[in-house]
Amino acid sequence: MAEVLGGEIMAKISVMFSGSRGNCTYIASGNSSLLVDVGVSAKQVLLGLEQRMLDPKRLGGIFITHSHTDHIAGLRVFLKKYNIPVYATKETIGTLILEGVFNSKSRYYDIENSPEFFMDIGARFFRTSHDCEGSGGFVFSFANGEKTAVCTDLGYVSDTVRSAITGVKTLVIESNHDVGMLQNGVYPFSTKQRILSDEGHLSNVACANELPQLVKNGAVNIVLAHLSRDNNTPDLASVTSKSVLIENGFKENVDYKLSVAPPSGGKILYI
Repeated sequence: MAEVLGGEIMAKISVMFSGSRGNCTYIASGNSSLLVDVGVSAKQVLLGLEQRMLDPKRLGGIFITHSHTDHIAGLRVFLKKYNIPVYATKETIGTLILEGVFNSKSRYYDIENSPEFFMDIGARFFRTSHDCEGSGGFVFSFANGEKTAVCTDLGYVSDTVRSAITGVKTLVIESNHDVGMLQNGVYPFSTKQRILSDEGHLSNVACANELPQLVKNGAVNIVLAHLSRDNNTPDLASVTSKSVLIENGFKENVDYKLSVAPPSGGKILYI
């Protein structure tokens, strides 16, 4: 059933799982609901939906950002249980076919050649520079005029990404690592270089530096996501972003609200 407040249908989003161990976000508006990524086991996703009193049978689509394991780990089993259409780029679909994720009944569609509106939710894909062919993010628009973006696994914020996420009210954005922790950590040099590259992940500072202009252009709810469990902490990510916003004259809980997506158990935000 659609959530209604003051006669207006509200959208809602829950980053149920976030980080290198798996990612999955629930989004709903009106009578439509969907998942972005199924990067944990199907059992975990179903438990997460149950804990939030959300019905998996009402899901109308699964949107996949890219084919790295932490974004598709539970997809094969989930599709066996629920024959839900999958939307992804042709490159991602090709990888999922090769890896045997789809079954004979699976329905999958090239998101870049699909209708812009998905039932009650508008869906627009944008490309990212991550080191996975066909990688990207999504902007979803709702009947109440608001928008949300899921924007993680970024090597850097390109002009394409920046243009796509400007004007959204609720922004799920990567704040993956603290550069100092990464450089002084135990990862092999090659892994550090990959993460720091333009095809790797977005650092706390790089994320924070984007936020003032995004808040100026309408971002109100900011969710820092895809934190590294080894090279970051929620406090570091939060403080870095808030410090840059304060320096630019923005006040928390007045101009914006900021939270950090936990590895699991993210709350529902109403938009």
